[in-house]
Amino acid sequence: MLSSVRIWQRVFALLMAVLLCVGCSKVPSVKVNPWAVISLPTDAKLFDIAFTDNPEHGYLVGSSATLLETKDGGDTWQPIELKLEDQKYRFTSVSFSGKEGWIVGEPSLLLHTTDEGHSWSNIPLNEKLPGNPISVVALGEKTAEMATDVGAIYKTTDGGQNWKAQVAEAVGVVRNIERSTDGKYVAVSAKGNFYSTWQPGDNAWTPHNRNSSRRVENMGFAENGQRWMIARGGQLQFTDPANPEEWQKADYPELSTSWGLLDLAYRTPEELWVSGGSGNLLRSVDGGKTWEKDRDVESVPANLYKIVFLSSEKGFIIGDHGVLLKYQPTVAATSESEAA
Repeated sequence: MLSSVRIWQRVFALLMAVLLCVGCSKVPSVKVNPWAVISLPTDAKLFDIAFTDNPEHGYLVGSSATLLETKDGGDTWQPIELKLEDQKYRFTSVSFSGKEGWIVGEPSLLLHTTDEGHSWSNIPLNEKLPGNPISVVALGEKTAEMATDVGAIYKTTDGGQNWKAQVAEAVGVVRNIERSTDGKYVAVSAKGNFYSTWQPGDNAWTPHNRNSSRRVENMGFAENGQRWMIARGGQLQFTDPANPEEWQKADYPELSTSWGLLDLAYRTPEELWVSGGSGNLLRSVDGGKTWEKDRDVESVPANLYKIVFLSSEKGFIIGDHGVLLKYQPTVAATSESEAA
């Protein structure tokens, strides 16, 4: 009984600390919010977004076999129902190269299109496939790379009929896995207590201990080859540009309230955005040295867990419960011209 009382006392103290911190952020605000909330015909959990070679035509994927299509650059979306035996599939990743696209999901599912998604074929996967597919990247005609939730990586060059293993052994259950534009991978373990890296030509994953007591939340790549790491408690780190195996000093973009950072993405080589729980969204225009907070987005009732910039002018933020934000370059440009 006494231990239960102590637990509740600690919970109450933690809640009070969080409440006292609300509004005490010293991070300056962005002058204009460039993100518009897009209405979607679903409250499913969404996972990924991709566009065809037509910049107006794209797809969103999510839980419960959710597939949404846009034909106006992401302003409006319509549901697409595929004829699958089980509508409980969890579509985790979508990718296009030209008119050819791929969708992977759980339990093991691989869909392929060669006509911008007007029709999709279900490609059977080997029953011995290690884990469930969670990531797919279209690399060119009939060519794609697929990764599973235990770190197995496979590549096809014949439209998905045959797949060649790229790594000898899986790495174990992962929290997330990311691929760089030059084919390198980084995977965070399920519990966030270590991460692993792989690059083309390696026979196996290379494990790395986390470099602090904080568990790793997410990792990814910058265009210059740097890796970034988000750890619990709002901690953010980058590798040294001159030495990719050395980590620079940890930073806290918003020490008072950023305990829920979830993802990071670059809009330009110097401008990056970091998202988190409860509509938390921050921007840096100097490569992560200083930060601004987008306080208009705080009113969005969602955890913002994935940022995707398809170009410097086209970006989206995916949140839970069917929340989608779209980057508005004209609004951002107006803000920058006024500041100048």
